[in-house]
Amino acid sequence: MNQSALIRPDWTPATIAMMVLGFVVFWPLGLAMLAYILFGERLKSFKKDANATVDGFCSSFKRKSQRYGRPGFGTGNVAFDDWRDAELSRLEEERRKLDEMREQFDEYVRELRRAKDQEDFDRFMRERNSGGPSSVPGFPAN
Repeated sequence: MNQSALIRPDWTPATIAMMVLGFVVFWPLGLAMLAYILFGERLKSFKKDANATVDGFCSSFKRKSQRYGRPGFGTGNVAFDDWRDAELSRLEEERRKLDEMREQFDEYVRELRRAKDQEDFDRFMRERNSGGPSSVPGFPAN
């Protein structure tokens, strides 16, 4: 997000003034501005998640309509329609495999992060227990 923007979801003089003015003019405007200040940063991820959910929901209808056919959907050439159906089912199988691989990779990355965090924590505890807080770099001695 552009940090030099005048109106951003943060407690800036401009947003506070707009919130107060909103409450004075019409209280729902002030409430909306307060919600924007408090939750504005989350709107981007909320919008992305909502769009992905709607896309997934709508694509399931599209796949069902392709699978079961619609009047006028075929080309009239039975050989081509059979070939197209076979290719679409092959591509769907490939997509399923790719989705499984992506999930496995995400799990692998989560495990790597967990292992690195555990290693960092163990090193911190070893350094802390070996000579007290003065032996840990970056921590002042008491």
